Parts: sequence; structure tokens; C-alpha cells
Amino acid sequence: MAPQRSRPALPSLGGRKPNFREKVVDVLRAALISGELRPGQVYSAPALAPRLGVSATPVREAMLELVKEGMVEIVPNKGFRVTEVSDKQLDEYTHVRSLIEIPVTVGLATTAEPADVEALRPEAMEIVTSATKGDLIAYVEADLRFHLGLLALAGNDHLVEVVRDLRQRSRLYGLTALVEAGRLEASAQEHLELLDALLARDPERTREVMTRHLGHVRGLWAAH
Repeated sequence: MAPQRSRPALPSLGGRKPNFREKVVDVLRAALISGELRPGQVYSAPALAPRLGVSATPVREAMLELVKEGMVEIVPNKGFRVTEVSDKQLDEYTHVRSLIEIPVTVGLATTAEPADVEALRPEAMEIVTSATKGDLIAYVEADLRFHLGLLALAGNDHLVEVVRDLRQRSRLYGLTALVEAGRLEASAQEHLELLDALLARDPERTREVMTRHLGHVRGLWAAH
């Protein structure tokens, strides 16, 4: 069993990189989705900055961006409180996602170019690698890139943005429990299974894998 952590394990972002500010936003967003930053807790930019290996300014700017997304709220003179997401909201987000993602992905089994599907395999492998390491933030980031990249093959940019918004609003509080139980890697393997179903041009198998995969979101993954 993984050792108990007294506070979230955030990756160091020290140094200057392309789209640096956007990377800080992405990492903090993933930390919120995965539950590494806990609902109801207040976090300050100066306290988070050393754990990311950056100054407080980009962290503060990133948190203000996440305020606009409704993921955190400002607490005057203290920092930012992580907003709660109710069971009802999680149910609604997952239901809408299933209405969009399952049929669109099934359709790709007969319409997507095999080379385009195969191009997503590195992302799927990164998901598995992150799961094996127990790196929840990298897992969430790679999972988002994989599924949005897959949906993009349908050629509907608006659909991709709708799903992006729904995924960012969701929370995966049960990921830590899956890591501790040694079960996250098995779930991560479903991404490779999905690619294989698509490459086999098998709509029914694709539907089964995608339905099972989304079912985890409201099951263990969304558990408080």
C-alpha cells in the first residue's frame, strides 16, 4: 500500500518552458480533478509555489484563471478555496458525457483512419506509465489529451470543447484509492483496449469498452 501523504504531491515546474503559464494552469487543474487539492480546502499561491518550483505570481495567475472556470473561489486575504462538486453534478456530467462520447467513439470504429487512431497510442501508453508510477496529475493530463484527441477525429471542434468542459468540471476523488489498491494500472489499460477495438473496426467491442470505461468515472473514480 502506498504511504500516506500529508499534502499533495505536485510536480516541480522550475525553469522557463514554452507556454509556461498554461502549464501551471494545466497542472493545478489536474490536481483539482484528481483530488490532490482537496475540496473545501484553502490554498495560497505562496504556499503552493515552492512545491511547483516556481514563484507565487504564475500560481496566483493560474488560480485566477481557475476561478473563471469555477474550480476554485477567492477567499480574501487567505487564498483560494477548492469548490465542492455534488454527487448530483457528477451524475449529470457523466450522463451528458456518455450521451456524447460513447456514440461518437463507436462511430470512429468505422470512419477513423487507422493511422490517426494508432497515433494516439503514445498518449495511451503515457496513461499506463503514469498509473504504474502512481502519478495522478500526469495520469489526468494524459487521459484528457487522449480522449479529446480521439474525439477530434470526428471532426467536430465544438463537440470536443463541450467534452473538455465536462471533463474539467468532473472530479476523480477515487484515483488515490485505486493507486493504493494497485488497480489504477488495470483501468489505464482500457485505453489500449479501446484503440485495439477501433483498429479492429469493431463497433460493438468499442461500445463495450467505452461504456465500461465511463462507468468507472461515477463508480470508484468519483468516490469521496
